[in-house]
Amino acid sequence: MKKVTLALLIVVLFAVPAMAKTTIVFPTGGSYTQDMFKSLSTELGLAISYVPLAPAEPLGGLLPGLDAGIEVTAVKIKKDDPFWKLAAQGSQLPDYLPLPKLHIQVGLPVVPIDLGFIYSEVPNTDIKLMGGELKYAILKGGVVMPAVAIRGTYTKLSGINVLDMETKSLDLSISKGFLFLTPYAGVGQVWITSTPKGVAAAALPAGAGLKKEDITQTKGFVGAKITFFPLMNLVAEADFAKVNAYSLRLNVHF
Repeated sequence: MKKVTLALLIVVLFAVPAMAKTTIVFPTGGSYTQDMFKSLSTELGLAISYVPLAPAEPLGGLLPGLDAGIEVTAVKIKKDDPFWKLAAQGSQLPDYLPLPKLHIQVGLPVVPIDLGFIYSEVPNTDIKLMGGELKYAILKGGVVMPAVAIRGTYTKLSGINVLDMETKSLDLSISKGFLFLTPYAGVGQVWITSTPKGVAAAALPAGAGLKKEDITQTKGFVGAKITFFPLMNLVAEADFAKVNAYSLRLNVHF
């Protein structure tokens, strides 16, 4: 929890104001190698991959349920590595890439299925993000039994002229509520598809153009949902992969 708080303080107090307008561009002529492109695609792909920020238990019951709120994810990137510095054209990047998001999650009535949607624009960059989830609670949980859920997600990057990127993921999570606190944990697989566009994909000189990368990464996560009032809750989560991410989400609940 201390790491979560620290990362988010860095984002809110320092990262966003300090960032100049950054546009991602891949230098031509072979100076930006395929290995660099793969490294950038891995970090950026994990950064935009879906963050659950919810326990395994379903939102719905006899009636539908709804969590709607704002969240911020701080992703630790290797800002000083050449694959970031060249692509960012020398712009000063923060230690943590901030992704503020709108997040809506709907629990269907009767069946233990939740549907989710996110939208994000990264401050002072061209990066935009949309995504969705389908979560099915294999076990809904109870007084003694924990909840167990499987979730499939999809995210799509937009706004970057030289890059198409999307992620798909599948995870398994478990949670157990105790009064106002519901801790949860899970593990999943993330599939990243990163495709260069325009000049970046051109083979000039011959063989020097960047090519599509299909990347698979494993990601684990832990978090907790805290219910303050009947209509409000806070969720904190840490995601662990090749790059780590720390997130907070504030919801109104209906």
